Amino acid sequence: MNKLLSILAKIFLAPIVKAALIKETRGWENLPETNFILAPNHQSYLDIIACGYLCAPRKFTFIGQIDKGRGVAGFLRDFVYFLAGVIPLNRKEEDSKKRAFDKAVKAIKQGYSLVIYPEGKRSETGKVQKGKWGIAKLFLQTGVPIVPLGISGAFETMPPKGKIKIKRAIKLNVGKPVFFKEALEKSRNLNSESAEYKNICIDVTDRVMEEIKKLVYEN
Repeated sequence: MNKLLSILAKIFLAPIVKAALIKETRGWENLPETNFILAPNHQSYLDIIACGYLCAPRKFTFIGQIDKGRGVAGFLRDFVYFLAGVIPLNRKEEDSKKRAFDKAVKAIKQGYSLVIYPEGKRSETGKVQKGKWGIAKLFLQTGVPIVPLGISGAFETMPPKGKIKIKRAIKLNVGKPVFFKEALEKSRNLNSESAEYKNICIDVTDRVMEEIKKLVYEN
C-alpha cells in the first residue's frame, strides 16, 4: 500500500476497524520510525486487517497467498491485492515463491515495511505453529529489523472455515524490534544453499517464533 492510500486508510478505515474488532493494542511505541518486517502469528483472515491497522499510515505491503479461492471470491481477492499492492504468492509453485521473495526484498529496499506470517498458513487450533525460514532469509537479505507481533482473539472472532463475529475481541501485542547482528554478519560470505546458511536461518526463525509466542501468551 503506497503512502497516500495508507494515510487514507489511517484516517477513514482505522477508526472503523478499532471500533468493530480491536479490543486492545499494546506496544505501539515499539514500531520503528524506519521500515521493518512485521512478524505476527496467523490465526485468521482478520489478521490482515489487524496488521494493516498497525502499519498505517506507513507505506507497507503483504505477501498474500493466491493458491486458494476461486470464482468470485478469488476475483475479489485479486482485485483487493492489486489495489493494496499485495505481493501474490502461490505456495504450490517454486517459481511463484522465488518471484514473491524477490519482490519482497525489492519492496523493503524501497522503504516499504513488509508483513509476513512466519508460520506460512493460518493455525487450525489458534495456537502458534512452527515458523518457516522465509522471514529469516528476508532479514538476511535486507538487514531491516523484525518486529514480532502477538495476535489473540482473532481465532475466536473468525476461525478457519468459520463465520465472522463482529465484536471487539482482537488483542495486539507489539514486541520490541529484534536485530540479529551476528547472524547477519556471518551470512554475508556464505552461499545461501550451504548448510551453515540454512542453520543460521533456522536459528533466526526459531528465535523470532519464541518472541511471538511470548507476546501471544502475554495477551
